[in-house]
Amino acid sequence: MKAAEVFRTLDLELKPDPSRTVIRPFSFGYPEAFAVERPTRAQAVARRMMALDPAMRARMLEGLRGAMEARHRNVDSVFLRRFGEVKSDIGDITVETTEDRLLIGAYFSQEYAFESAALFNPSIVQVRDQDSDDDSIRFILSLRGVGEGHISSVTFRTGTWDGGTGLVIDPASPHGAPPRIESDDAGWVRMRAEDSENISETVIFPILPSQARGVEDLRLVHFTEQDGTRSVMGTYTAFDGVSARAEILRGIDARTYEMRALTGALAGYKGMALFPRRVGGRYAMIGRQDSENLWLLYSDDLFSWETGERIMGPKYPWELVQIGNCGSPIEIEEGWLVFTHGVGMVRGYCVGACLLDKEDPSKVLARTASPLLFPSAEQRGGYVPNVTYSCGALLHKRNILLPYAIADEFTAFAVGSIDDLLAVMEPQ
Repeated sequence: MKAAEVFRTLDLELKPDPSRTVIRPFSFGYPEAFAVERPTRAQAVARRMMALDPAMRARMLEGLRGAMEARHRNVDSVFLRRFGEVKSDIGDITVETTEDRLLIGAYFSQEYAFESAALFNPSIVQVRDQDSDDDSIRFILSLRGVGEGHISSVTFRTGTWDGGTGLVIDPASPHGAPPRIESDDAGWVRMRAEDSENISETVIFPILPSQARGVEDLRLVHFTEQDGTRSVMGTYTAFDGVSARAEILRGIDARTYEMRALTGALAGYKGMALFPRRVGGRYAMIGRQDSENLWLLYSDDLFSWETGERIMGPKYPWELVQIGNCGSPIEIEEGWLVFTHGVGMVRGYCVGACLLDKEDPSKVLARTASPLLFPSAEQRGGYVPNVTYSCGALLHKRNILLPYAIADEFTAFAVGSIDDLLAVMEPQ
């Protein structure tokens, strides 16, 4: 068997949908040179609105509700919450009625089509509390959505997989729910998507300065602590428009998530993926710290990443520019299975794999000499041509479901077996 024959592509694709929107904060101010000795722009807008005739404001509210309630639930609570967030910004302006608070909240909000341009770089984990011997398993799929301004958010889907070609993706809700943001003293920022009726309505969009230009490439993993506690975690890239850094997300339930920045000399880079358990008593990650090679990183506390080593570099023609991971390592009987990406000629991205020693993941036991998935003639074009990429795969009964992105634009799916995959790897 050839490497390109290991996976079978399924006739199922997820395409971006510009009709799916979320209401998110909208802020504005004057350029610095024009902000001196005048009310803030927020104050100016609020005063203009309050100066309108009450009958006009009543008609405005009627039109607002008519438009927004057709696409969003609980719009009053969303706009009132937004008013509460900007109340201090509008100064001493008196806003006595609920109706006027709703209108001001709407002026400081925007409807954002979070996956209008692209829906790609998927990751996947099994829904907890299922028997691994079940014929079919439920899963959560995370996707990177790109909207106006090329800003990335994270959205979700659910589905069922039978271990073979039987894959079902549940229909996405037409609604999107903005999270309510909280902070705690431990460094976590908590997001509560209380209006979400299912996880496909939950949208994680940039909320921190470090994420101003995007929350990118979430790599989900079921993490099991030494005491048996299990939780869904994920590393992602926070991009502020200039620099990128790694941050971590922890799922509390289907509507509540926590995120915080990682620290340390090796945390300011893209593409870090957490092992599903401690290795040798320490937290471990796979990364690409030098933008070229696969690195193994360790931490004592999960949040500070100071030490690591290069464990594998480019070797074959399809990966001579760089290699990196395509999601968290998967523990199998033979070792740690890591899907990789390689970059070759004309910046083509292909997907391969390697096998690391279970006790000492710095030892590379085998790797694919040829790519498993690569841009085909039919799928070569798109928003970013010649790219095939993934942020995680799902294991069930020695079979693999690999969701992957095509051309940084949409998502496809492939299935294959562990035995076939190991058979095409070359010992190292």
